[in-house]
Amino acid sequence: MSDSVTTEQEDSGGWGALDSLPGDPMMWVLIVSELLVFGAFFLSFAVSRVMEPDSFAQSQSLLDGVLGGINTIVLITSGFLCALALLALEGGKVAKTRMLLSAAIILGGIFCCIKILEYVDKYEQGIGVETNSFFTLFFLMTGFHFMHVLFGMVLLGIGIWRPRHATVETVCAFWHMVDLIWVLLYPLVYLAR
Repeated sequence: MSDSVTTEQEDSGGWGALDSLPGDPMMWVLIVSELLVFGAFFLSFAVSRVMEPDSFAQSQSLLDGVLGGINTIVLITSGFLCALALLALEGGKVAKTRMLLSAAIILGGIFCCIKILEYVDKYEQGIGVETNSFFTLFFLMTGFHFMHVLFGMVLLGIGIWRPRHATVETVCAFWHMVDLIWVLLYPLVYLAR
């Protein structure tokens, strides 16, 4: 009996519940840990907002919600392209997979360009990470997310280079996490009053 259990664990990879998730289980360990980090950021932001409502309201009014909204559409579209890329690969369409992943990378680049424009605008207004608690958290959260977008673009490039099902599934899982974080970050930072 113990031999059959050991064999079954070896066949499934030994990751337990993570074995049933798409892609490499180690990526899911990374995704969960990153979600916890962002969760701590979100909690800090919410607590700080309660403690300094006037400062947060005034600072939030200096953000461009339209640019944030455009970036939301850009990332959601890139996530959709990743899903289509995986479907194309499952259908044996490697060239289409590469094209869709390339388009997702381009959209990631557009997101980064818009974010850089936003950072430059804040800098020109004399706003930086030390301006107040709102902007400290704003730059930390969006900057950390920005780094994840860059890393995700590298991962998508690996999916283009090695368009194997497990690889594309794994890199797309990370990219969807990047999308999810922004979809939560945008309304919290830009819209919630």
